[in-house]
Amino acid sequence: MPATETVVDAPRRLPWRTAEVREVIAETSRVRSLVLDVPGWPGHRAGQHVDVRLTADDGYQAQRSYSIASAPEAAHVMLTVEQIEEGEVSPYLAMDVLPGDKFELRGPIGGYFVWTAKLDGPLFLVAGGSGVVPLMAMLRDRVRAPNPGPALLLYSSRTGDDIIYRDELDRLAARGDGLTVVHTLTRGHPPGWTGGTRRVDREMLAALGFPVAASPRIYICGPTPLVETAAAALHDLGHAADRIKTERFGPTGGPP
Repeated sequence: MPATETVVDAPRRLPWRTAEVREVIAETSRVRSLVLDVPGWPGHRAGQHVDVRLTADDGYQAQRSYSIASAPEAAHVMLTVEQIEEGEVSPYLAMDVLPGDKFELRGPIGGYFVWTAKLDGPLFLVAGGSGVVPLMAMLRDRVRAPNPGPALLLYSSRTGDDIIYRDELDRLAARGDGLTVVHTLTRGHPPGWTGGTRRVDREMLAALGFPVAASPRIYICGPTPLVETAAAALHDLGHAADRIKTERFGPTGGPP
C-alpha cells in the first residue's frame, strides 16, 4: 500500500529481515523517504509493498504496510512514508528515524498492482497524495526501458507544498521520452499556478487521458474516494475493466 497505515497480510514464507536506514530524504513537511540497506533482499517489481514491524523496549510490536518507492534495479530499497496523526508506526518513520537506525521488514508483497518495462501499451497513472509512491516506482522503472511508450501521471495533491517527488517528477517529464505529468491541487494553489484546481473527476480524466482505442494500462492509487471515482469514470468512458488496476488506502490517509 502507499505510505499510509494499512495492514496487509503477507505469506508466512516471507522472512522478516533487518533493514538499516542509510539515508533520510525530506520530501515534504510530513513525508520522508527512507533509503534502506536490506541484507538478503530478493528484489521486487514496481508496485509491490512491504510490511514494516517496530518493536518497543517492552516487547510491544506494531506493524504496517508501505509501498516500495525504488525501482527494481536500484541498489537500495526506498520507502516513502507520510506522517499519519495518531499513527503507531508512521510518526517514527516519517519524523524520528535517523541514519543507522534499524527495523524489521518483510517482502516484497503483491502481484496484482505491478508494472514492468516489458509490458506494452501506454501507461496511465492516477495518484492522490501518497498514493503516488508505487506509481513513482513504475516511473523510475520506466526510465530503463529502451523504447518506453507514452505515459501520463495525473497527480492530485492538497497544495503545491504537498507534492511528493516534485523536483524528480519535473526532471522525468523534461527527459522528452513521452512522459507527461499533470498536477491538480484541491486546497489552494500558488500565484501563477497553471495546473488543475479541483479533485480528479470524469471531465478531467476524459480531457487528459489516453483514448480508449489506445488501450492504456491504468493504475490508480490513493484515498478510497479518489480511487473509486477515477476507476468508475474511466470504465464509464469505455476503458476495459481488466486494464484498470487499483490500490487504495482507508480513512486514516484522508482525502488529498
